[in-house]
Amino acid sequence: MNGQCRHIGVAERRARLAVGQRLAGSARANTPEEVGASLVVLHGTDPASVYLAVGARLTDAASPGIVPEMERALYEDRTLIRMHGMRHTVFVFPTGLVPVVHASTGLTVAARARAALVKDMARAGAPDAEWLVEVETSALAALARRGEATAAELARDEPRLKEQFTYAAGKSYEGVHTVSSRLLRVLGVEGRVVRGRPLGSWTSTQFRWAAAPPCAELPVAEAQAELIRRWLGACGPATEADLKWWTGWKVSDVRRALGAVGAVTVSVDEGVAYVLADAVEPVEAVEPWAALLPGLDPTAMGWQERDWYCPPELRPALFDGSGNIGPTVWWDGRIVGGWAQRPDGEIAWRLLDGKGSDSEDGGGVGAEARDAIGAEAARLRSWMGPTRVTPRFRTPLERELASA
Repeated sequence: MNGQCRHIGVAERRARLAVGQRLAGSARANTPEEVGASLVVLHGTDPASVYLAVGARLTDAASPGIVPEMERALYEDRTLIRMHGMRHTVFVFPTGLVPVVHASTGLTVAARARAALVKDMARAGAPDAEWLVEVETSALAALARRGEATAAELARDEPRLKEQFTYAAGKSYEGVHTVSSRLLRVLGVEGRVVRGRPLGSWTSTQFRWAAAPPCAELPVAEAQAELIRRWLGACGPATEADLKWWTGWKVSDVRRALGAVGAVTVSVDEGVAYVLADAVEPVEAVEPWAALLPGLDPTAMGWQERDWYCPPELRPALFDGSGNIGPTVWWDGRIVGGWAQRPDGEIAWRLLDGKGSDSEDGGGVGAEARDAIGAEAARLRSWMGPTRVTPRFRTPLERELASA
């Protein structure tokens, strides 16, 4: 990780973001697969956010077909896969990246998830780990016969999936868990099942399950190096804190992977950061651009240290209490406001000033920005058609705009 320690300022980081994240008009993609490959992963906790994130990055010619094209990629060609990954979070990955994610992060997360399930069941007096293996073997066989199935359909074939146990008895967060919900999640993290086509529309949170595609077994260190290489290619420069947060790894794993890919040390305003060896030289500025990105967008959630594109004063309006970002308005590499969809389909947006309040002067942006943002809002409404979307994690500004 030796090399010339060059400073990369905020302006250049925003220019890199515009191209690497497919947000500048000249950098937009033609297919969902191109977006997935460029961004590495798409946050999939909220099903609608995947479609909205891809739609924001497609060319005008491609964007009207976003829904059928995404369904083709996810459920017909299977070039994109929805599965658990880093930090026990649901993501959408390019299919070719599945072995990398599974070996680099999934195995560790899966071991913790299975141990937690066995422990929780034991505390509740539920059947033991051997019983759980019997149930999952039977459930996987049923899934193989059906091809795709909901948890309820699998429970008809394997009734033991319906059994319940009390979680965290005596705690303020005590609840009743069903074996099927916890077990299928563990099998998902283990890379044995993936989410299939939803029961309803593309905004539905009720998914069928399907057997995971065959997955090559990669050495952990090799997989971690490949994941860091791809992520730095999309998001560099990044600090060690960014990388540790995004991957969920130990610092020692991050440092080993950085060394394996020959990452080069640079400086950013936050301190020491890293880029790939072929990305040290300055990049040219890009044309001004606007974007309306959804809640949990991979760009907005891409870095732990976000001051260079998200002013701290805006966060109370744009984040929920758990740190999930809501729908955001971007202008030329920084967040300048938020947006929401109203019941009649209107895309309402608002610019915020440096104090996080409504901005009469457009948060320091001018007429060009307002026109570009308005055009993006119109484009979004056009391809969404009659569909109405409510973010899974609602934020103060989104709630206010949606109800106004």
